[in-house]
Amino acid sequence: MPAPTIPFAPHYVPAPPTKEDLEWADLPIIDFSNAGTPEGRAELTPRVCEAMHTSGFMYIVNHGLTQAENDRIFDIANIPFTQVSEEEMKRYTSDIKGTGSYRGFKPRKVWEIDNGVPDQIETYNTHRTVTELQSHPKAVQPFFPELRAFAEYNHNKILVPILQILARGLELPEDSFAKMHGWEDDSETYLRFMKYYPRGEDDEQKAKNVWLKGHTDIGTVTVLWSQPVSALQILCQDGKWRWIKHIDNALVVNIGDCMEFLSGGFYKGTIHRVRQPPADQRGYTRLGVIYFALANDNVRLAPMVESPVLRRVGIVRRFDDDKAPTSHDYRTGRTAAYGMSKLTKKDDVVEEQIIHGVAVRHYN
Repeated sequence: MPAPTIPFAPHYVPAPPTKEDLEWADLPIIDFSNAGTPEGRAELTPRVCEAMHTSGFMYIVNHGLTQAENDRIFDIANIPFTQVSEEEMKRYTSDIKGTGSYRGFKPRKVWEIDNGVPDQIETYNTHRTVTELQSHPKAVQPFFPELRAFAEYNHNKILVPILQILARGLELPEDSFAKMHGWEDDSETYLRFMKYYPRGEDDEQKAKNVWLKGHTDIGTVTVLWSQPVSALQILCQDGKWRWIKHIDNALVVNIGDCMEFLSGGFYKGTIHRVRQPPADQRGYTRLGVIYFALANDNVRLAPMVESPVLRRVGIVRRFDDDKAPTSHDYRTGRTAAYGMSKLTKKDDVVEEQIIHGVAVRHYN
């Protein structure tokens, strides 16, 4: 029986890793080889939960996909930005403000970064089911089977074990968070391809070299497939921005707002930003592959007060429990407002907006 034909995708060649001696964030590296078993998850729970409780970020290695499979998904990720005509791109551009959804394209110059400087970021978002809730440009269609398989892998082999471990860390039944993220349930968990383009020096100065303001993610868990262009930084507990170092075929995983709310502040939605890369990587594009997890639309984002851990350490609330927004309302509110609504300046660093009663802060 003949082997299935794999559609051709031009090979994406990323920048070589920086040789500059940057101040790197010290994050734990978690070996996921045995995360598919209850015993393996029990062994990982102390380190994973400590990382998510303190820094809110970690690396994962040995997740089950090879470097060749990693390279292939980055080749596919570049297709929407290089093989789709401008006319077709417009046809599939998302009405972000009107729908509160990123499905489809976000072109450049939609968000204001700072001092009137627009973003130079293109994104292409696909719902995790790929074809069930949206249509796609012709150039993307040959890759449907691979996109679906990749989304399912992220969801079932990476996200679900992380959620199970996080539940263990709160001494809750292991499926407590996982059942809020059902593959078949209504939610906006999605796969994003994201491409940053270099800016002119004038815009760099006006925006203080920031490409995406300091922020926390909207959802529960973010899975970023590591790539070599150094630009991602996290705001550490000592108030310093430190760089995230690239590790070949690793994942960079962080907690988002919704998990912080559900965990009563135990797991931290850490502030992070994207800034101009170091000098030896300037002039290159930066292509990203990200799996953004969000709880089911009907999940109310109130703390899991039944957690024995939260009973012992206390709950940090961002709103009254009876006023907790649903995952749907918080996600659509933040998505529609980001980069397109007026922010209130709190000081020289922090700007703020209120989304469904929650103070959302942005950092420069």
